[in-house]
Amino acid sequence: MQSIYQRALGADFDRLQPELQAYFSLHAGAGKAGVGTGTFDVAGCPAWFIRQLFRLATSENSFFPEYGTDVRFQIVNYPHADPFGRASLTARRVLHFPGVDRVFEDTTSEENGQLLDYVGAHRLTLTDLTCSVTPTGRMRMVSNRTRVFAGPVRLPVPDVVGAQAYMEQWWDEQAGQFRIQTKVIHRQLGTLLVYAGSFDYWLVDFDGVLPVSAEPRRWEKRS
Repeated sequence: MQSIYQRALGADFDRLQPELQAYFSLHAGAGKAGVGTGTFDVAGCPAWFIRQLFRLATSENSFFPEYGTDVRFQIVNYPHADPFGRASLTARRVLHFPGVDRVFEDTTSEENGQLLDYVGAHRLTLTDLTCSVTPTGRMRMVSNRTRVFAGPVRLPVPDVVGAQAYMEQWWDEQAGQFRIQTKVIHRQLGTLLVYAGSFDYWLVDFDGVLPVSAEPRRWEKRS
């Protein structure tokens, strides 16, 4: 059985650094989940003028207003099948800012060869996720073509007013850790969210059933 990332990358998956191949190989039949802990050198919202809006969205476990350095964090990756039978991976990140913990969660599902990333506690935001491998074997992901679900309504967000997320992850041989850098950039407003740092990662036993803490408040099937 292949992971959703192996399916998305095809033969290019073998060009990833070996450590990244192991990281992105988790699938629903593996009997394992992945746990990482580390420190973001920088994390949060650098755009001061948008922080109040992000404060209103913190209950959705997606955007948050804090911005700081040396932010400890944990990530847990759960490979599973979603309620609609799609191969999926749910990730739950907890960032420990001074005085408050913030959660960022999403579920990435594979449908007809396309990776779909559902973001937030109610999975109200959806983006297409495109993966590629850099010449040095790093994983690069770009999220674009945003849709927002408001009840029965599916609202496409035009690219000209939307934001794109860019992520790059690699294995730092010298440090013996994974490194990651992510930015969410709006065409007009600039960088809205950033996190970059390093972490350790290991596997734990997992029966394929999401724990309550990782269950979204609602599932979304629409794409």
